[in-house]
Amino acid sequence: MFARLLIANRGEIAVRIIRACHALGIAAIAVYSEADRRALHVRLADEALPIGPAPASESYLRIEAIIEAALRSGAQAIHPGYGFLAERATFARACRDAGLTFVGPPPEAIEALGDKIAARRLALAAGVPIAPGYHGADQSDETLAREAERIGFPLLIKASAGGGGRGMRIVQRADDLPAAVESARREARAAFGDDTIFLEKLLARPRHIEVQILADSHGNYVYLFERECSIQRRHQKIVEESPSPVLTARQREMIGEAAVRLARAAGYVNAGTAEFLYDETDGSFAFLEVNTRLQVEHPVTEAVTGIDLVQLQIAIAGGARLPFRQDDVQQRGHAIEVRLCAEDPVTFLPTGGRLTRFDLPGDIRCDTGVETGDEVTLYYDSLLAKLIVHADDRAAAIARLRAALDACAVEGVTTNLPLLRAIVAHPAFIAGETTTDFLTTHTIPQHLPVPAPIPDEALLAASVADVQLLAHGRAATRDPWSALGPWRMLRADMPLHYRDGENERSVRITEDTGEWRVEIDGRVYVTGVLEAHPDRLTLRMADGRIERFAMARDGEAQVVEWRGQRFHLVRATLEIGRLGSAGHSHSRAGLEAPMPGTIARILVREGDRVAAHQPLVVLEAMKMEHIVAAPHDGIVLRLPYAIGALVAKGATLVELEEG
Repeated sequence: MFARLLIANRGEIAVRIIRACHALGIAAIAVYSEADRRALHVRLADEALPIGPAPASESYLRIEAIIEAALRSGAQAIHPGYGFLAERATFARACRDAGLTFVGPPPEAIEALGDKIAARRLALAAGVPIAPGYHGADQSDETLAREAERIGFPLLIKASAGGGGRGMRIVQRADDLPAAVESARREARAAFGDDTIFLEKLLARPRHIEVQILADSHGNYVYLFERECSIQRRHQKIVEESPSPVLTARQREMIGEAAVRLARAAGYVNAGTAEFLYDETDGSFAFLEVNTRLQVEHPVTEAVTGIDLVQLQIAIAGGARLPFRQDDVQQRGHAIEVRLCAEDPVTFLPTGGRLTRFDLPGDIRCDTGVETGDEVTLYYDSLLAKLIVHADDRAAAIARLRAALDACAVEGVTTNLPLLRAIVAHPAFIAGETTTDFLTTHTIPQHLPVPAPIPDEALLAASVADVQLLAHGRAATRDPWSALGPWRMLRADMPLHYRDGENERSVRITEDTGEWRVEIDGRVYVTGVLEAHPDRLTLRMADGRIERFAMARDGEAQVVEWRGQRFHLVRATLEIGRLGSAGHSHSRAGLEAPMPGTIARILVREGDRVAAHQPLVVLEAMKMEHIVAAPHDGIVLRLPYAIGALVAKGATLVELEEG
């Protein structure tokens, strides 16, 4: 067994591996980017070494930096976790060349299975059924168009080196194919450095079922049954369970044996997952891909089998034999995992900020890489935590999961908690009707409860605090009026706009003779400031009421606590340069970046007339593309950024005049 092991990852999975190492008596060595200097995995590790700046391409994807850190720390092995370099054969080979043990399959197996085209060919040779499609070497547009017609629409475009939905596009008709191919190639090239794609017939309403496999270096192979992962957004899983609600005992055996045949054909060693699409109409299944690494959803398998997969990974990498045979592995009870992510529950766009509160239930398994007070960065995956429940049967597991989600409290960052709660309470989920189109069929994101509107008092407090901050470039002092200086003399309107979820609230504030006149969506309030500090604000209302607010700043947002409630007010625009400008046209729209990213494509030119919903700019963020479209007909007035430019969240990407 190893004495020291380096973890080439971050976040939740790095914490998971650290705990497995400590259980085995192994010293865990962490690596971190500049953005993760104070991250939880760094705090828990026995030693931590820096590997570069925040962008993954300059830190967690730098093979030479990670190998150097491992050698410098005296580690004998490297665990890649999942994501980043976990499925890179070049990384596994670099570890071997440096005399380090790679906790995963040999590079030859990664190459045989990690490339999805090569994996489809190997599956055919091993007698594993695959979906109809095209996986040829000819990547010309003409060949792809011809093969698409042969396969028939709708179909899927997939990146050969891809995963997590990156480089994947659904094409409903032939006219959409060229643009989809171009977009898929571009996204695959950015995410994986390889723009090779293949085509696959799109099944109408399949289930996504995967099989956990384990193999040692002595020729022993087992499957640890299946996980159903059909509920997804953007082709990425958010709910996983074991066993599948639909498989019979015979089907479970057939799909498990198919996964083992494929692993044997590839000379696989260590943990891996074979993924399949299952067609309920005829009970058939078709091979999708093999993930040559540990899966995010591995805890549900651990729950129903009682087997610690990470500890076994490390033992197998150290030369140990599997401690059990296929007949020894049993499924017990039912387990469900949900992924708690820092993202908008309707648009699925990632969010960031500081976690002012992060409370998870203490009576279930929660795998997380963050704590209260930690910063959630947009540089990496949006996963905050995984909640895993286990019970005697599926109904009891669902009941336990609903209680666990209700017990979660996360503040400071927008999360998908409302979506998760709606999914597990939905009758179709309770009935086990979980096909891959679950979210769109039941339109769950669109039907989420609308949060109660933020009270005007909270908006009033935020706007008063903001104008004082803008006046002197810092938080208010004990005596705000003596500090106002030239701002007090301006006596001009201060138009502010705040986002309250998907709604935008308008505030116009004027200071006059020691009081503030604040207009919120047409309603007028007059208030005086009795006390102002960076962390609290006391206002006297016109009717004599005294209102006290706890204040905090979270980037460009104000966090306001009032009467036991907390509100996170994101400031949408600050038109300081146009104060009191009667000539300001309200028909102009500044289309903003929903998150930090890189301008991948600009589809229009200044002066172009565009139609409502027409794509204008393509923003690449989190290695995926996001289209910025026109909200109405209009004329493009200005395009402030060029292709390749890095932009911040909220940056104006297009200035558009309505008309």
